[in-house]
Amino acid sequence: MISTGGVTLSFGERVLFKDVTIKFTPGNCYGVIGANGAGKTTFLKVLSGEIAPDSGEVVVSSGERIAVLRQNQFEFDDSTVMGAVIQGHRRLFEVMTEREAIYAKERFSEEDGMRAAHLETEFSEMGGWEAESEAATLLSGLGIDEALLQRPMGELEAGQKVRVLLAQALFGNPDILLLDEPTNGLDLESIGWLEEFLLKFNNTVVVVSHDRHFLNSVCTHIADIDFGRIQLYVGNFDFWYESNQLLVKQLKDEKRRREDKIAELREFILRFSSNASKARQATSRQKLIEKLTVEDMKPSSRKAPYINFKPERECGRDILAVEELSKTVDGEKVLRGLSLSIRKGDKIAFVGPEHLAKTTLFEILSARSTQDSGSFKWGTTITVGYFPRESSSAFESELPLIEWLRQFSRQQEEGFVRGFLGRMLFSGEESLKPVNVLSGGERVRCLIAKLMLEAPNALLLDEPTNHLDLEAIAALNDALIDYPGVVLFTSHDHQFVDTIANRIVEFVPGGSLIDKMMRFDDYLASESVGEERDRLYRGHLSLSL
Repeated sequence: MISTGGVTLSFGERVLFKDVTIKFTPGNCYGVIGANGAGKTTFLKVLSGEIAPDSGEVVVSSGERIAVLRQNQFEFDDSTVMGAVIQGHRRLFEVMTEREAIYAKERFSEEDGMRAAHLETEFSEMGGWEAESEAATLLSGLGIDEALLQRPMGELEAGQKVRVLLAQALFGNPDILLLDEPTNGLDLESIGWLEEFLLKFNNTVVVVSHDRHFLNSVCTHIADIDFGRIQLYVGNFDFWYESNQLLVKQLKDEKRRREDKIAELREFILRFSSNASKARQATSRQKLIEKLTVEDMKPSSRKAPYINFKPERECGRDILAVEELSKTVDGEKVLRGLSLSIRKGDKIAFVGPEHLAKTTLFEILSARSTQDSGSFKWGTTITVGYFPRESSSAFESELPLIEWLRQFSRQQEEGFVRGFLGRMLFSGEESLKPVNVLSGGERVRCLIAKLMLEAPNALLLDEPTNHLDLEAIAALNDALIDYPGVVLFTSHDHQFVDTIANRIVEFVPGGSLIDKMMRFDDYLASESVGEERDRLYRGHLSLSL
């Protein structure tokens, strides 16, 4: 068990947490939510001991081990993948290292023998004989190939390192597991595996995530950070959201009733205060008004951007035809004779573990890259808006945000552009910030604003939910459901995919596609899709051998 007692933490004049007392108990998974900047990551660092609070304390039950999902991808570059995972259980790793050093000695003293015997006992009690097997199972579940296990971490791609660090946190059955955005960098298959792992995990989990489906799948409680306090709710994210909406409505209704009553009493006072026979009544009602004064009912600190895509023109009948498209990237053939026909009304989610193939296809279709062979043709009525997975090149200038966005606006008036920025939660002086200092979430909101101004009738969106908070994801989700144009998109957000897509295209290793007109949850549940996937995977493996 881990708990806090009266924890307070300030950064300068800003109070991040005030007098937070909360208890996290075994067998439960706590989802920590809150607006961007509310302090979710900081709270996990307080729990782990990385940051000391100004006052109050964090108490961990005696003998319990805390595991943390580390964010520094370069911290273990000199370790092998297997070694990096086992370092998640620091004491076990220390015992293994010392034990190996003793056995590597040319001369083995009596003292070495006694020490080795002690280490062997400790090694066995901590499950050392099963350590490599457990690490390999975790890595396999997260999509790390067995061939990489003895490779140095420094040779891995960024996405692979994220998965290894997650396996490191999960390793060794920790008593308390602290996970900050564990689904970042994972595909939908790996997220599903992680959900199953956490559902079977019997100890304490505290997790920060912006993935609504993930929070609904694994959480038994929601810890909501707002106004420097943390309120604990029993249930998953949807239960918290519905409860919160009901509470907001009740508070608004109560406030309205009190305001109506005050207005009625004030009118009575004005009408009768000069009438001697009514003066006593007026005085008593004045005292009643003082008691009924409406308190400042704080609205939630959460704010959602206003997102609404309105195409300048309706799509014609011809949307997009892709014929035998092929492309090699860094010596790897990522697209092999890909053919697709996109129809009016299609909202297609591209899924599967072949992430480079999906991004490469989008880059070609948006004219950011060229194919090696094959062709594609957009319909004459189609205008395309593109959201890239990697957008840093679009924000390298020192242009103020208002000038950056003005480039994409037909209306050049400052008031119009400022109003548009306000809709995307950039207010006041924020519109003058240089774009090269924007955070990841701010960049995403800028790109969405750009797409709204361009008013295309076809959208190519490559992981548009990355870096967004829950409120912004929900706003984008609703906007794409209502969008009358064509959408081709990728996302690791399960709920986002299931509620938007009416067609699923899965990239299977070897260049094959599975293409079905159905919702994502139906696709996952389909036995025929599973059989087709198995057949294609077996065919790919036999060709590889």
